[in-house]
Amino acid sequence: MNLAGQNALVLGGGSGMGEAIALALAKEGVNVAIAGRRLEKLDAVAAQSDSHILTHTADVGDRESVRELFEWFAGKFDRLHLLINSAGVNVPKRSMSELSPEDWDKLIRINATGAFNCMHFGLPLMRPHKEGLVINISSIAGLRASHLGGVGYNASKFAMNALGTSASGDELENNIRITTICPGEVDTPILDDRPQPPSAEHRATILKATDVAEMVLAVAKLPARAHVPELTIKPTSQLFV
Repeated sequence: MNLAGQNALVLGGGSGMGEAIALALAKEGVNVAIAGRRLEKLDAVAAQSDSHILTHTADVGDRESVRELFEWFAGKFDRLHLLINSAGVNVPKRSMSELSPEDWDKLIRINATGAFNCMHFGLPLMRPHKEGLVINISSIAGLRASHLGGVGYNASKFAMNALGTSASGDELENNIRITTICPGEVDTPILDDRPQPPSAEHRATILKATDVAEMVLAVAKLPARAHVPELTIKPTSQLFV
């Protein structure tokens, strides 16, 4: 399906997978808006595109900020075709013995509640048209809890996966599709927050953000009759256990 002329909002569009997804969509002729907490990063992404990408600051964990974002989007576009929830964080001290209550709250607020907030305000822009696609960028950590991801990150991503699955059933009557993409290791800035950031040699063997962007395009190009509930993509070198 040709995506040209559709309208998309990418959360977490200032870096990593969100950046790659926004640029890939714009290249396909999609009208793209990106949101994140730092305007300078968003503007830097927009400057890379030959198309005009709109930018707006927002904190997905702040419900009022998200409400203002979607009001702004509705004032710029006649409808929302594609919503990408790719904002996410992790913390260095992530084991049960090290994870602070404050960091637990941060992970749940941004990774899980953030996705809920965006769907809460985004889905009403799709329902009147009886069509739309939401893609939540989750993680393999939302399928199989591991020591690598950490207690809070794993829990937040399990919540994000369950959110997408549950909401997908609720939105069947509106013909709105919700897809959860679960990447394995991806070479993005979030890796810098690991207790021991991976080496350049390791980063060279894992997924790139553009690989995930290609999966987003593949899902988005499917006809409205076709729905991918969940998709996993991982580096060839990474075990899936």
